[in-house]
Amino acid sequence: MESVFTQTYEIKDNMVDCLGFLRPSQILFIAQDMGGRHCRELALSYDEMAARGLFWAVSRHRVQITRLPRSGEILRVETWPMPATAAAFPRSVVAYDEGGKECFRSITLWVIMTLDTRKMIAPGKSGIMVPGTVRGLELANPKGLVPRDMVNSCPRKVCFTDIDRNGHMNNTRYLDWVDDLFPSDFHREHQLKELLVCYLAESREGQTLDLHYDLGDADCVQVDAYRQDGEENHRVFSARMLYA
Repeated sequence: MESVFTQTYEIKDNMVDCLGFLRPSQILFIAQDMGGRHCRELALSYDEMAARGLFWAVSRHRVQITRLPRSGEILRVETWPMPATAAAFPRSVVAYDEGGKECFRSITLWVIMTLDTRKMIAPGKSGIMVPGTVRGLELANPKGLVPRDMVNSCPRKVCFTDIDRNGHMNNTRYLDWVDDLFPSDFHREHQLKELLVCYLAESREGQTLDLHYDLGDADCVQVDAYRQDGEENHRVFSARMLYA
């Protein structure tokens, strides 16, 4: 079985923003879809994992963007699994335009969780074997984000269309929420160059998250999302967006 899996994607109107550029959330969708398609080739699909009482989940994404594709473009996307760490299965993705020029690259940390208890299982104890490859094109594994004191905050409720097949908020939707914190003029004047997203806890339908965010001096946006559980405040996800 080839360690590198390749697929083409047409950038359609429902994948772009009002300016015609691929939404950051759709970069994560492509990265995750590529991982899912390759896992089917490796006999590690959603249904095959569920038969073992397990499922794949994403803990972190890091993306570097050369340019955001526009509606109508055709991308050639490559993905390959990297050697497992003690806690996760890293997977690399690179997307090229029709001229062979790179549009973006990403690295995703996938973890294995149990369907019933939602506990994470270390790769070495999961019984899951994924052949790892290093091609020299990979980004470094993403690190965590330290929470910060923020100037702004905005509550947002998890709704039906935010929920995925695993019964929690789909992690690509978090970036749509981050994009919505700023108006069209901001996105028109700022080009996204890099992003890092860390997923720390599940969010379920009906829960309200408080998005704390700030725009730094170097056009760096950080967002920390919290959920109130009784008297405890749990950080659900963090994102850092670097703009030019």
